[in-house]
Amino acid sequence: MTTTAQGTWVVAHFRDGRVLKGMTHDFAPGKPTFHLFPAHGAPSRGVVVPVDGLKALFFVRTFDGNKDHVNHDTFRLERGQGKKVLVTFTDGEVLAGFTSGYTPGKSGYFVIPADPASNNERIYVLTAAVQKVEWPPASLQEALARRPA
Repeated sequence: MTTTAQGTWVVAHFRDGRVLKGMTHDFAPGKPTFHLFPAHGAPSRGVVVPVDGLKALFFVRTFDGNKDHVNHDTFRLERGQGKKVLVTFTDGEVLAGFTSGYTPGKSGYFVIPADPASNNERIYVLTAAVQKVEWPPASLQEALARRPA
């Protein structure tokens, strides 16, 4: 995640489809709002973002990303700590990654993308925007053991 003296680069995805890119210096899980200083706008005036309207907050390396990169969701390039997780948002988007902070009933949790080449370094997922959470097998051996005979 790119952090500067002004803050951390984030992309806020709202449940209504809006997207805001900018920097924040005061996001914290459990807080109802944070300030986002738009990437393309008046740098001195931050926008107050209500967390309960978000789908997810993406902590990014760059605002542009790599438009030619295709994210994978297979865990074949595994890296990360925590449990493997597949998150399906209510809009159909699927996120593959690792989490150690998921607790049922909590308002949100962090996911580290499974794809090491992803532009996202971590994502704060809002539980209210999630349709389904799945726990893929920890290893190929475990996946084979789960298959019916």
